[in-house]
Parts: sequence; C-alpha cells; structure tokens
Amino acid sequence: MAHVELSLTEAVEAAEPALDRWLCPVAGAEEPCVLVDADGVVVAASSACAGFFAVPPMNAAGRRLVGEVLRLIDFSGSDTELPEWELEKVPPVLALTSGALARGLLRAVGPVETLTLDAVTTPLRRDGAVVGSLTFFAILSGH
Repeated sequence: MAHVELSLTEAVEAAEPALDRWLCPVAGAEEPCVLVDADGVVVAASSACAGFFAVPPMNAAGRRLVGEVLRLIDFSGSDTELPEWELEKVPPVLALTSGALARGLLRAVGPVETLTLDAVTTPLRRDGAVVGSLTFFAILSGH
C-alpha cells in the first residue's frame, strides 16, 4: 500500500495589494531575498535566507524583519547588537523611510554562524507612496 503525505499551507496575501505581485517570485527565488511591508514586517522570504535568519524563512511572515527575523550585530567583533538608531539605517528600513535605493554591509547572527551580508534594497511604491521594500542579500563571509 502506498503512503501519501499531504501538507497544506494557508495562502498568504499581503495587506497591501501592490506587494501581492512579489509574493511568489520572492518565496520561490533561489537567491536570498525578502519582501517587507511599509511597517518592516516580512511578507515573504526565500528559503535561501535560512543561513542568516533567526527563524526559518517559512516562519518569517508576519514578524518584524529587523530584530525578530534578522538579528544584526556591529562590526567591532564584540557581537554587540545594533542600537535602535543604527537599525534605522540598515537597507531594508532605510529604503522604507527614505524612499530611495539603499545598500549596505550587515553582520547577521545565523543559526550556525555569523555572516557578513551585502544588502541591496529598493522601495516599492503604489501611487507614489512607499508601501514596502524588496531586499536582495549576498553572503560575503562567515566565521
């Protein structure tokens, strides 16, 4: 007798319709990327983010990216978490507040190691207003 296993996942729909078109491409991307809404809450993340997210990418939706999903530390080597004023300057947040492209280096504590990431973020707009952002990450090094 054959064994069949079935797993159902509740469909995710962004609160902002302009973000809906990005859900499937981001969730299915082979590159590490994340889609957040205007409040910095994760709407979708690719599975390639598993190496540096504090939670599995499939559990990231609905959580704040900075602080809950992405644990960022400074570059001093002391592994000190970034203060609030510095968190406002990381690309996924800066693109939301400035409405401009943002790029920067980040140190993220992953489940296995601390990684240096290059983050490139673009704001996403609807009718001229920023409604979210899309960030692509490149892993530069780990230790």
